[in-house]
Amino acid sequence: MDIQDERRRLLDAEGTDDYETATGVRSEQDIYLDKVQNGKLYLAAFVSVLGPLSFGFVLGYSSPAIPDLTKTTDDRLRLNDDQASWFGSIVTIGAAVGGLLGGWLVERIGRKLSLMFCSLPFVFGFAIIAAAQNIWMLYIGRALTGLASGVTSLVVPVYISEMAHERVRGTVGSCVQLMVVTGICGAYVAGAYLEWRWLAVCGSLPPTLLIVGMCFMPETPRYLLSQGKRREAEEALRFLRGPDAPVQWECARIEEACDQQGAGFKMSDLLEPGIYKPLAIGVLLMFFQQATGINAIMFYAENIFEDAHFDNRALGTVIVGLTQVFFTGIAALIMDRAGRKVLLCISGVAMAISAAVFGVFFHLTTGQHNNTSVRVMVSEVEGSLGAGPEVDLAWLALASMGIFIAGFALGWGPIPWLVMSEIFPSKVRGFASAVCVLTNWGNAFIITKCFQDLLALLTNAGTFWLFASMCALNVVFTIAFVPETKGKTLEQIQDNFRGTQAQ
Repeated sequence: MDIQDERRRLLDAEGTDDYETATGVRSEQDIYLDKVQNGKLYLAAFVSVLGPLSFGFVLGYSSPAIPDLTKTTDDRLRLNDDQASWFGSIVTIGAAVGGLLGGWLVERIGRKLSLMFCSLPFVFGFAIIAAAQNIWMLYIGRALTGLASGVTSLVVPVYISEMAHERVRGTVGSCVQLMVVTGICGAYVAGAYLEWRWLAVCGSLPPTLLIVGMCFMPETPRYLLSQGKRREAEEALRFLRGPDAPVQWECARIEEACDQQGAGFKMSDLLEPGIYKPLAIGVLLMFFQQATGINAIMFYAENIFEDAHFDNRALGTVIVGLTQVFFTGIAALIMDRAGRKVLLCISGVAMAISAAVFGVFFHLTTGQHNNTSVRVMVSEVEGSLGAGPEVDLAWLALASMGIFIAGFALGWGPIPWLVMSEIFPSKVRGFASAVCVLTNWGNAFIITKCFQDLLALLTNAGTFWLFASMCALNVVFTIAFVPETKGKTLEQIQDNFRGTQAQ
């Protein structure tokens, strides 16, 4: 059905007699979206973000589990420092592989089935950890949950962006990161009451609910149309938009965009500006997200709370988690009002200032600058804090950490994943998203593993000043290159990259 016919039907149904006065896609979108009901869209989004909730639980699991495993009386399971490091970081390796696998899966079996598939390694991984009889079982379980996390981090943003309309896409898309930090915080809280085996059992519950819930959710309309399934796409849209919305109009609009893009991705397509421009932006967003130093800040969190005389370091960790949840929730609420670029800039400035102050804190409290390990640095800081009035500087570190975490949660936490899901054409979405996810998790592993080398090379203060400079650079990058996607359809965003006018 021709999209012009659908437009006339939409406007006629609205009671607009003069078609010529309602020119432009914007007015047609408003008429259409006024008829949309979002209840089942929110339901589908809630079910899908059980994946990121599981992913967050995987990330948070190591924090309460490692102390238990380093003190266990079972020699077969007791972890030394190096083994504990691998227990925490092997997730990032599995996630990098999962990102590549997810990029292949979303194009071969669809978004819905990919989400259901990623539930299985979550459940199997946690089951292996819960039943572990040796260290290798712990590693295998963590690698499997990392693999599932990588698939999830790619598939869920794509699934949500393709089913949500432009009025709520920012809010619903931000719920991905909101559920990640909720999962992390949930692992911290549950870990205060459960030993590591039962904590693993607890971690298997959200993915179990995910695979059951997704049985009743639709495939995304855009994927169905790319497979030539017009009738199924209309049924999916009718489920997501409600009975009153003339879904044939949206279906025709998406179909027209798919016809313009062509079918099938070829490597030669990377020479097109409509593909290489968003791919470069997506990769750099993921690079800058990790280059902010968020993992370093989180690494120091417990020590900073101890320096500030919080006796219960576990409680401090929960406070960090709740801070992330609160500010990520704020970002979700204002995303479709403030816009992506504004929040990225505010977030980058806040992190640049707080990381710079962190560097000042270490410069003032560390007596020498040739430290070769985190433990030496921490002991020097503690020694300085224990002498005279300099103890007040611990609150400088505490405030810097709070501002940094809040700033990250407000912008650079959720938005790179949201923008990644919005800017790629349908035919390249799987491949391009896989490259972005691989960049993110690969950098997370490299930065985590090389962090102590950075301390030795640049000193503690110099390392955090490097992070501050990267945060400042990401603000410049955002202003110069990142497009504002607020209030635009996916087709309009992609037309802007191609330099054509959306219809």
